[in-house]
Amino acid sequence: MAQATTNKNPGNASADQARHEANTAATKASDALTHAGQAVSSAATAAGQKASELASTATQKAGEFASAVGQRADDAAGAVGAGARSLADTVRKQGPHEGVLGGATERVASGLEQAGKYIEDKQLSGMADDVGGMIKAHPIPAVMIALGVGFLLGRALRD
Repeated sequence: MAQATTNKNPGNASADQARHEANTAATKASDALTHAGQAVSSAATAAGQKASELASTATQKAGEFASAVGQRADDAAGAVGAGARSLADTVRKQGPHEGVLGGATERVASGLEQAGKYIEDKQLSGMADDVGGMIKAHPIPAVMIALGVGFLLGRALRD
């Protein structure tokens, strides 16, 4: 009778065990890389969201600041308009009422009053729109006026 013998090679068992441990280590390394990739992805997503929130907040704050500055400028323009109307009343009361000077006083007072009313009604934003409309309607005179003002400012600043 032939005896069944198992051929157990001690060197072969060590190689199998080494392969098994190498496979286990490779699996663990792969799992660790997957988890690390997920963690990096989560961190990048969180950083992107935070950056987006900060940008949104900065944009909102800038808008609020610009709105507040615009409102203050409009308030200041309203105050200038009220001052011009008050000056018109003063000119009317204290200026001559008869003759050529009386007529001139009334025209000056009326001009101041109209200018004050315009400034109060339109405020700074409305005046800017009106100036833009005038420049579009009359571009050549606008350029000539700008050149003249630039020339006069240049002369004044050079002296």
